[in-house]
Amino acid sequence: MLNKRQQDKLVLSQMILIFLVMILFCLLLILPLWVVLSQGLAHGIAEFWRVICEPDTLSALKLTLIAAGIAVPLNIIFGVTAAWVITKYQFSGKQLLVTLIDLPFSISPIIAGLIYVLLFGAQSWLYPYLQRWDIQIIYAVPGIILATIFVSVPFVARELIPIMEQQGTTDEEAASVLGANGWQIFWYVTLPNIRWALMHGVILCTARALGEFGAVSVVSGHIRGYTNTLPLQIEILYNEYNIVAAFSVAILLLMMSLALLLLRQWIEHRLAKVLTDI
Repeated sequence: MLNKRQQDKLVLSQMILIFLVMILFCLLLILPLWVVLSQGLAHGIAEFWRVICEPDTLSALKLTLIAAGIAVPLNIIFGVTAAWVITKYQFSGKQLLVTLIDLPFSISPIIAGLIYVLLFGAQSWLYPYLQRWDIQIIYAVPGIILATIFVSVPFVARELIPIMEQQGTTDEEAASVLGANGWQIFWYVTLPNIRWALMHGVILCTARALGEFGAVSVVSGHIRGYTNTLPLQIEILYNEYNIVAAFSVAILLLMMSLALLLLRQWIEHRLAKVLTDI
């Protein structure tokens, strides 16, 4: 048992730590958010909507949604398949596959963009064949999609692998004994058990795809109205000293991020219940 003096010291230490955390929270999150909102709305709501409705901004928004809309479903398919293989089967090269899934975490996005430039750019050995078939990857939409897929590929798999390892293979084996085929086992047994972890991975993957800057910046060419995503549009406006317009577009991206954050918090709450029941 702690005496009165020790209890007072403990309470004081807790109060100091809470105060420091609140100060850091304000400096690192609240203050930047306030700056974005105040600068973006400095000229009023009408000017904000005018910037948002500009053709270049709408084009950037459309391309951002297209890139995420293609990258996320493909990463879902890859993530579920990879997690299923890693957790349900034993095979040589299993650890290598896990390492490769984590590769985008350890490579700078700019390096990833440069890799695609070397693979599909004008100096690559593939370039003459791409030109022959009139296929443009670098400085075009396909390059942006490839870069987005690369940087966001680990999230679904990394969310599913731990929970599927905890669940084991007992349910799937029981379903197989009862005569269920592979698709039935996945759809009626595995998927209900992993749905919240899958949704959490999808949210993280979507957030990463929407906010990607480095790799997309390298492969996009910064062509206004064609290869600019929202993060690139913000950079261009800011470099042109169009501060209010840059922060207005940043507010749009911020609203999308906050919506994903709220959805993530709800999913994490449901996922915690699932993990408790395992």
